[in-house]
Amino acid sequence: MEKNRTPHILVIRLSAMGDVAMTVPILYGLIKKYPDLHITVVTKPFFSPIIAQIPRVKVIPANVKQKHKGFFGLWKLYSELKVLNIDGVADLHNVLRSSILKQFFRLQSVPFIQMDKGRKDKKQLTDPNRKFFKPLKTTFERYAAVFDKLGYPIGLNEMHSLPKEQIPLKKKEFVVTQTKIQIGIAPFAAFASKTYPTELMEKVIALLDNTKKYSIVLFGGSEQEKKQLTAWEKSFTQVTNIAGLYDFKDELAVISNLDLMIAMDSGNAHLAAMYSVPTLTLWGVTHPYAGFYPFQQPISNALLADREQYPKIPTSIYGNKVPEGYEDVMRTITPESVVQKINEILSEQSS
Repeated sequence: MEKNRTPHILVIRLSAMGDVAMTVPILYGLIKKYPDLHITVVTKPFFSPIIAQIPRVKVIPANVKQKHKGFFGLWKLYSELKVLNIDGVADLHNVLRSSILKQFFRLQSVPFIQMDKGRKDKKQLTDPNRKFFKPLKTTFERYAAVFDKLGYPIGLNEMHSLPKEQIPLKKKEFVVTQTKIQIGIAPFAAFASKTYPTELMEKVIALLDNTKKYSIVLFGGSEQEKKQLTAWEKSFTQVTNIAGLYDFKDELAVISNLDLMIAMDSGNAHLAAMYSVPTLTLWGVTHPYAGFYPFQQPISNALLADREQYPKIPTSIYGNKVPEGYEDVMRTITPESVVQKINEILSEQSS
């Protein structure tokens, strides 16, 4: 690196939403710890708002389905990046696309460190005949190890969450009431095995709604999800569905102002946690031991499916493998236990 030039690190994390959100505490911590460091993050365009609010961190969107698709598309992406005078690359994704980029950056002799995903350990964790059952390294620790090798060590206690954002005013204005506790509910996940059964979540909402103490905000994405959320909004008096009401950037602002988020083992849990919002997570065939637990959340904020009844849990890291007979593991988490945990978290928060 040239003398007196500001150091510049490139970070690659293309997907998924939760994994991108988990980069926020470490990136924010690095910026605070190393005042002369500049960071550029390559991620999918939709995820840009997750990163964009961190000072001295620039986002370059990678459109891997169009402009940057395939080998020649990645070469085009590399051509856009190499002019940035990058001093090192932190590959926090370690997939085929980023490995191809690694070969390109070798042409400039730029240090390129890839995250160790711990595939062997994760395979052992999800083995039904496992001999050991213990927590693996967290994703935050795996991310930190990459920066350590680039010469920017950072500890878990040096990572930081983001401050609240200002909620925008739209045509359909969403106002945070000062008299009611704001509870967000993100009831969906990528796989059914990680999604709390609809009728049980509806009972949770009914129990909360009946108290008249809470303002409940629903989050979702797909058209099918929006349909379910709209039905709940019509059925309950204290419920607001904001799916499709705001763009992603503004939705993040709403999340940052919640008093509590209820989510699955999914991206929304990590979005809430990156703002230090107390987050209650419900777990099915996956498990916090895999290393994807939300940032700085007490493990007591997780409600887990019954492993005595379903000892093969976790059956997979991402929830995409469900052994026969394990389709209903989340039914071992009762709506009453969810509401009880909500009350406990809110009570601790107010004390």
